Amino acid sequence: MKNFVPHLREHDLSPQQWRVLRALYDDGEMEMTALSELCYLLMPSLSRIVQNLEKRELVRRRASDKDLRCSLIVLTASGAELVKIVAPQSEARYDHITDVFGYGKLELLYELLNELTEKLEGDSDNSP
Repeated sequence: MKNFVPHLREHDLSPQQWRVLRALYDDGEMEMTALSELCYLLMPSLSRIVQNLEKRELVRRRASDKDLRCSLIVLTASGAELVKIVAPQSEARYDHITDVFGYGKLELLYELLNELTEKLEGDSDNSP
């Protein structure tokens, strides 16, 4: 993260805010619960992040047509522009990591982390 955070800070973004913006840019409008799961953020944290991004007019929140209790979050034009500015350097960092560590090793690492996550989620009833 030490390689990513300075670039994000230049744009007054935290890593968590960046994940939210990037998820909305890639996947479009989504319900808060889905966004929480996709970004691996707890709902209280996501609520604060969305409030901050709303104040900055980077995202917009609206009630779902199907269920007024649910909020849908969408990226604004300003939010999309910010992603377009920040993304190239972020992607360059990931490319550098891939070059240094190797594509095959990186893919194996992702597979192992996914397997660990699945096993821990399946074992949540037995955890101390």
